[in-house]
Amino acid sequence: MSQQKPRKEDNGNSGLRTAARFSGIAIQMGLTIYLGNLLGSWLDQKFNQDFWEISVTLFAIFLSMYSVIKQANALNK
Repeated sequence: MSQQKPRKEDNGNSGLRTAARFSGIAIQMGLTIYLGNLLGSWLDQKFNQDFWEISVTLFAIFLSMYSVIKQANALNK
């Protein structure tokens, strides 16, 4: 016979916790992209080039998307 998993007690805060996690994920994503853009802009000025800002910003976007997907998968488990 299979054993049943014990139920988690829901005290009514699960919706609020989920909303707070998604808000945190959105803030983290925006901050990662913003800081990547700042870093790229600084590198452009330091090395007198014009491709660092775009490259680092795109990397920050991909990094933040990876993080969002990983955190969303963790929420669904």
